[in-house]
Amino acid sequence: MNGVSRFRLLALRATYLLIAVGLTLVIGPGLIDPPDNLGHAPSVVRSLLAGVAVIAAIGIRYPLQMLPLLLFELVWKSIWLVAFGMRWSSRGALTGAWKDSWNELLFSVILFVVVIPWGYVWRKYVRQPRERAVSPAALNDAAIPSN
Repeated sequence: MNGVSRFRLLALRATYLLIAVGLTLVIGPGLIDPPDNLGHAPSVVRSLLAGVAVIAAIGIRYPLQMLPLLLFELVWKSIWLVAFGMRWSSRGALTGAWKDSWNELLFSVILFVVVIPWGYVWRKYVRQPRERAVSPAALNDAAIPSN
C-alpha cells in the first residue's frame, strides 16, 4: 500500500501524541490566561505552537498526511541547533534556558530522524511527479468554445 510498516505508523502516532500533549501542557495555560505583559513575539510564538499542537493531534489519526509537520519541526529545530546552539556551545555560553533548549531540540531532532519514514518521504515528496497548476480537464474545458 504505502510501504510504511505498522510499527512505523504507531511510532509516528506516538510522536504526534507527544507533541500534541507536550505543547498543550506547556502552551495551553498561557493561552487560557495570558500574562498582561506578554510581548508581541512571545504571543506569536505561543499561537504558532498552539497551531502545531492542533495539527499534531490530527497527525495521530493521519500520520502520513501530517508528515510535513514533522519535516517542518525537524528543519526549524536543526536550524536553531546549528545557527544558534552550536555558536553558544562553542563559546562555552550554553547555560540556563539555552542549554535547556539545546537538550530539548536535540532530543526532538534525533526522534524525528528515527521516526520519519524516509523511504516514504523520498517517494512522496521527491520522486512523485509534481502536481499540475491546472488540471488537464480544466485545460480541455478552456479549449472548447462556449456558445
